[in-house]
Amino acid sequence: MPSNHYILMADIQNSSKQKGKALMEDFAQVVQTINQAHANNLLSPLTITLGDEFQGIVKGLAEAISLIVALEEQIIQQHKTFKLRYVLHYGEIDTPINKEIAYGMLGSGLTYTRHHLEELKMKRGERFFTSTNAGKKDEILNKLFFLYSSIIDGWNQKDVATASLFIQLLDYKKVAVHLNKDRSLLWRKEKTLRMQEYFTTRELLFLAGAQDS
Repeated sequence: MPSNHYILMADIQNSSKQKGKALMEDFAQVVQTINQAHANNLLSPLTITLGDEFQGIVKGLAEAISLIVALEEQIIQQHKTFKLRYVLHYGEIDTPINKEIAYGMLGSGLTYTRHHLEELKMKRGERFFTSTNAGKKDEILNKLFFLYSSIIDGWNQKDVATASLFIQLLDYKKVAVHLNKDRSLLWRKEKTLRMQEYFTTRELLFLAGAQDS
């Protein structure tokens, strides 16, 4: 019997311009890590479907937001060089949910999500689209994701390792100790990387996802 679920699909930006085998191995490593860490939040695991794309079914909106942020932070922590495009949609699935692998499911929600992932490819620089039939909440989430990605995408690859430490340690003083560098240098780096803006936007995403529609 048809039922509505939170469907998450994503693909790698500009995958055709990157080294195929190494890219796919990096992608698979991130997906595997997230599947293991967030198994309780997934009705159907993130499953790589077309080499540079995955889909999965998530328990709820709050879990989906947490999953997207976890994916972004895992990419940063593993120092990967690729970026993902995401579509999150609350839509209908006609077939039973496959709890082992996100294959063999059909429904208008899956078709809609894939269609909008293709549309997102045409929008230069945009990496997130949320459509959960929640009205104003979707508008808020899309704006927050725009802010979130503007911060992350502003980091140069050489700054990713430092940003990863800020995400893990939360305090420039602890990062300074870890790197054995001057505190004032890391204080300035925290400002340059807009880490406080990052944490604030992340928290707002979590709050928006947790509120009832």
